[in-house]
Amino acid sequence: MSRLFIFQTSLLIFVSFVFIAVSPLPVMASEQGSIVRGAQLYDKWFAVIKAEKPKETHPAWPAANTKKKGNTTWRCKSCHGWDNLGVDGAYGSGSYNTGIKGINAMAGADLDKIVAIIKDDTHKFSGLMAEEDFQDIALFVSKGQVDMRKYIDYSTKAVIGGDAVRGRDYFDTMCAQCHGVKGDLPKDMKKTLGKQMGNPWEVMHKILNGQPDEQMPALRALDRQIVVDLMALMATMPKER
Repeated sequence: MSRLFIFQTSLLIFVSFVFIAVSPLPVMASEQGSIVRGAQLYDKWFAVIKAEKPKETHPAWPAANTKKKGNTTWRCKSCHGWDNLGVDGAYGSGSYNTGIKGINAMAGADLDKIVAIIKDDTHKFSGLMAEEDFQDIALFVSKGQVDMRKYIDYSTKAVIGGDAVRGRDYFDTMCAQCHGVKGDLPKDMKKTLGKQMGNPWEVMHKILNGQPDEQMPALRALDRQIVVDLMALMATMPKER
């Protein structure tokens, strides 16, 4: 075996080792799935786990907000917002204005710390879900939050940097089979997709993470620009059937 061959082989091994050492580790596919499930639990946990809907208004729901009551007040998103910013985001005004802060400060936090907060005397979720459910929500809070301020103009609700033409290609191949080319299906969907763009934060959350207890796929693993382009197209769709 020549010295040149040995040198080249050693160099290749060294370069490979350095590449692995300095390259960021990809998010595990199983972790992405858990983040998506956690995001759906954040949306409507009782639908995901097929639990009975809470009947009473959540004890921590601010008395000043009389527009919402019952099971709606038990959804994480109802206090903390689709954009995770709470009073500092889209829920700083409107029927969901509670004055409650978002979960954005918990991004990157330890999962057990997040679970402890969800179970505390304020949130009162202890015993309502399985440990796997708490871990999935915590994973979403810690690793799954998306800064929607990068993609949505909060003053106009317009999508930032989206291309509706590209969005049409994505929509026709991934979404139209269920939603129709005009975005007005299924028939039991209360609002057309065009109308739903009145709340672009909810739309982005559901494109990324899917709809609880429905077959809608989550597109979180795709390039974020695809999601933005889809939203740009949806903004051009009919608001009425």
